[in-house]
Amino acid sequence: MANKPDMEEIPSFDKAKLKKTKTQEKNTLPTKEIAEQEKRSESS
Repeated sequence: MANKPDMEEIPSFDKAKLKKTKTQEKNTLPTKEIAEQEKRSESS
């Protein structure tokens, strides 16, 4: 079974070695007000 990952090292994995990262949302969804403004400007 060569396509199964090796699970033996998981219990000894040290989470402290992981780097902390900050998640930033890049593509935010428009608010309801912005969507309504765009609809009004398209129909004009």
